[in-house]
Amino acid sequence: VVPKKYVEKVGADGFKKAPIGAGPYKFVSFNPGVELVLEAFDQYWRKPPSVKTLVFRVIPDEATRLAALKRGEVDIAYSIRGELAEDLRNTAGLSLKPALVQGVFCLYFPDQWDPKSPWHDERVRRAASLAIDRKGTNDALTLGYSKVTGNPIVPDGYEFFWQPPEDAAAYDPEKAKKLLAEAGHPGGFDAGDYNCDSSYANIGEAVVDNLAAVGIRAKLRPVERAAFIKEYNEKKFKNIIQAGPGAFGNAATRIEAQLVKGGTFSYGSYPDIDELYQQQTVELDRAKREAILHKIQQIMTERVIYAPIWQLAFINGTG
Repeated sequence: VVPKKYVEKVGADGFKKAPIGAGPYKFVSFNPGVELVLEAFDQYWRKPPSVKTLVFRVIPDEATRLAALKRGEVDIAYSIRGELAEDLRNTAGLSLKPALVQGVFCLYFPDQWDPKSPWHDERVRRAASLAIDRKGTNDALTLGYSKVTGNPIVPDGYEFFWQPPEDAAAYDPEKAKKLLAEAGHPGGFDAGDYNCDSSYANIGEAVVDNLAAVGIRAKLRPVERAAFIKEYNEKKFKNIIQAGPGAFGNAATRIEAQLVKGGTFSYGSYPDIDELYQQQTVELDRAKREAILHKIQQIMTERVIYAPIWQLAFINGTG
């Protein structure tokens, strides 16, 4: 909610430079790429904040963020991973605060609708999923706090979430190699680019190694986030995409964007899923709608349209 008269007076650009809202804090200053400063609004209609000033500092490098926390330059450090997270946990005076978020990570195979592509064969997609050591990577990067559900696009806790069986996230490299051989790739194959948001290239590095271990040889291609989302949305990627759906909503929201024809991040679709999705949009009985949405997620899992990784846990630290 914003004040209409103020927006009309200063215009869109002026509002961006000095916004006014209806929250407990008021804008003080913003230096793009450096910091945002907010001040408590004493007349807030609920309870005025006890913290009088908030300063959000942009520190892109994780090691530098942790160092700032250790020195007492910041009170909270956001997203600390791997060995740095272990260091945070073992540092006296600091507290590790994991937060399971709505972002889920998965592999998407945009060429699965191309009969000439290895990814057209469900066995190859399943082999890729079986190659992923989710527990090992989770323990190494997020200290085991990320949640492996087997559902590649819908986070646990969302309305209409369907819980896949345990084997949907199984780790079995030998079975993966067997499936590849059955699909006509006894020596594996060159899988091309593994496209990922550069912010999560560390996940990509681990998964690329997992895939290589069973014969799926991919090349990590980290892309800066804005460019990654743009290329993904414009359907420019091929081979493998490390996706990270994070939109709010429910299972239907995720399915609309990631699975059905015309979806924002959908490179293809299956007629039966498209039909089921349309059915649920007009179904007024909640139980029946839930059953339809569960069926869509079941089909997605059985066909390995996506290979699940995990529901991400952000490792944050407080001083």
